[in-house]
Amino acid sequence: MIFIIRKRHIAVAAVLCVALIGAVLVEGHGGVAQVFAPRTQTSGKIVVLDPGHGGEDGGAVSGDGAVTESRLNLEIAMRVRDLMTFSGVETVMTRSEDVSTYTEGSTIRQRKVSDLKNRVALVNGTENAALVSIHQNSLPSSPSTHGAQVFWNEQPGAQDLAGGMQEILNQCINPERPKEAKEIADTIYLLKNVTAPGVIVECGFLSNQAETARLEEPTHQRLLAAAITAGYLRWGSEEGAT
Repeated sequence: MIFIIRKRHIAVAAVLCVALIGAVLVEGHGGVAQVFAPRTQTSGKIVVLDPGHGGEDGGAVSGDGAVTESRLNLEIAMRVRDLMTFSGVETVMTRSEDVSTYTEGSTIRQRKVSDLKNRVALVNGTENAALVSIHQNSLPSSPSTHGAQVFWNEQPGAQDLAGGMQEILNQCINPERPKEAKEIADTIYLLKNVTAPGVIVECGFLSNQAETARLEEPTHQRLLAAAITAGYLRWGSEEGAT
């Protein structure tokens, strides 16, 4: 019991520290990266940050159509990148602009397939990688549903990464209604085809008007980024991944 309490205290302290760093230093997408050059690592994971969708593939949209998933994914992922860079974690991004990563295809479906294959190739071509894919959820049939949830793939270590990240997200984002990390469905191409431990973080529901408004706020984005980063750092310290 004492060990569990201490772990929780460490997790909360990590989030608070990272959130403070983010609030002070991350003003705009290049904040920390411009101040602190990435540190050279001789060992440890390289985190592939994947802002889902992009370009002509906007993903989910808010009820009024004004907010696209692809934009929010990119904004949050870049905040995670900045905090991880500050923490000495090497990162690679599948995209750093609002674009699709496809390289071939004459139809939208073909370009979507190309986009996913290119993301998989980037992850699998990165030595000692861990994948963190950022997404937004949507459930129009239940507009009150909200909160952040993490899904893991079947690679070793992914379940522990998702569980720790979910615990911190529950403390910081979902305190009144905690969610449970779950294994990803077989239909999710990206996580089922990468050879690295990977998680998808569904940061919130664009079908929930109040949560959509929060997701657009820089303060809330920084808190999400801090929780995701702290979850990874805790997993890395326990697994010897960083």
